[in-house]
Amino acid sequence: MTRLSSQTLGRLPASIRRPAYDRAALQPGIVHLGLGAFARAHLCEYTDDALERDFGAWGIVGASLQRPDQRDRLKPQDGLYCFLKRAPEGPQLRIIGSVLDVLVAPEDPAALVTRLAAAETRIVSLTVTEKGYCHDPATGRLKDDHPDILHDLEHPDAPRSAIGLIVAALRIRKREGLAPFTALSCDNLPHNGMVLHGLVRDFAALRDDALSQWIEANGAFPATMVDRIVPATTEADIAEVAGLLGLKDAAPVIGEPFRQWAIEDAFALGRPKWEDVGAQMVSEVAPFEFMKLRMLNGAHSSLAYLGYLAGHETVAQASGDPILARFLQGLWGEIIPAVPAPQGVDLKAYAGDLLSRFQNPAIKHRTWQIAMDGSQKLPQRLLGTIRDRLKAGASIDHLALGVAAWMAYVAGTDEAGAPIDVRDPLATEFARISAAAGRDAGALSQGLIGIEAIFGADLPHQATFTQAVARHLESLFAKGAKATAEAVSA
Repeated sequence: MTRLSSQTLGRLPASIRRPAYDRAALQPGIVHLGLGAFARAHLCEYTDDALERDFGAWGIVGASLQRPDQRDRLKPQDGLYCFLKRAPEGPQLRIIGSVLDVLVAPEDPAALVTRLAAAETRIVSLTVTEKGYCHDPATGRLKDDHPDILHDLEHPDAPRSAIGLIVAALRIRKREGLAPFTALSCDNLPHNGMVLHGLVRDFAALRDDALSQWIEANGAFPATMVDRIVPATTEADIAEVAGLLGLKDAAPVIGEPFRQWAIEDAFALGRPKWEDVGAQMVSEVAPFEFMKLRMLNGAHSSLAYLGYLAGHETVAQASGDPILARFLQGLWGEIIPAVPAPQGVDLKAYAGDLLSRFQNPAIKHRTWQIAMDGSQKLPQRLLGTIRDRLKAGASIDHLALGVAAWMAYVAGTDEAGAPIDVRDPLATEFARISAAAGRDAGALSQGLIGIEAIFGADLPHQATFTQAVARHLESLFAKGAKATAEAVSA
């Protein structure tokens, strides 16, 4: 089958959207480190939209920090690829044209540093995942003994970490009298701009105090909050896209129609007009992070545990169950009063959008996958809200059921008596407590709430909380997830 490329764009069906600007005239202005599926379904689409509204030198040069796969897929296609949005009413397709080139750091790190240091590079954005920051997530500080950091200190002209690449390029820009580019983290890290700023500054200080001070005085590191569900592309997806396009696309991306991007408006050398195409340029991103954590992530986890126990394999199936959908509405009713509304956001409308997203049958998010690592997720997703509600003397019935459902899940047996594959750093401790407690809800809840790393020193002594959790857990064991959720939402 003929490959998608600039030369074959004209063969596409007329119904498929393609770039409505002159790609031949597009010049690079953004270098993106970590050009994975999420970046191509989020940053690249927003930029493609902005170029159609207000054309400028904002083309994207992607950089792969580990493997050449992305370059090898996109280069023969002139950077073009299809974005397939899976909507309940059917697939939506468009061709994204904002990516001009892809570099591979391990093959030629100097070439990537040169591109980063070039005067025309005004934004360096990142989606390198949390581990790509070479930092301690608990403190946000640089791990100066990280193998990649040690390598980059010893080989400053051939860095392999994102932090090392950024600092190497900023060093050249300082030497040549150029202003620093804006470094824009698009990773799902709390306070990502502040974290990136500190890591770049600290790494620079290990090499050159003057460089670190220059970055501190002149650098720009806006915070962002990104949101879109982008499942991994499968061979079946590639075949489906080929059938719809009539052309072979080796690099399609799959995502939901919903997208959100809140960006701190603090750029050193300009930016695309992303606000004209739906991004929210704000003075502070933290409220958006907080909203997402409590409303989206808190609901996701609660639904995952109840849904799994009730026999639902995916979030769409679980949230499409009328009983569990009513539970979500009640849960958000408890969460919303504990969430300050971010600038320009209606929290009830946001909850409605979340339910629609959860119920999208075309996006298959497994409840088991979301249920992983609950010991790491519960403190931020649910327990913070519970503490706030307890201080206010407000109801925590739905929130407590979310915690009880987690307990029933980590006890290791589903409602049909089948074993649950519990994936969690504390899985061994859960199994020990569960074996001792058996199906005694009081003993099990007391044992699990006693894990201070999860529940702290305060919640085990909050009778309103402990009694509500034990009551719900007893009901889950006796009546099951759906009956318990129906009773709490009655």
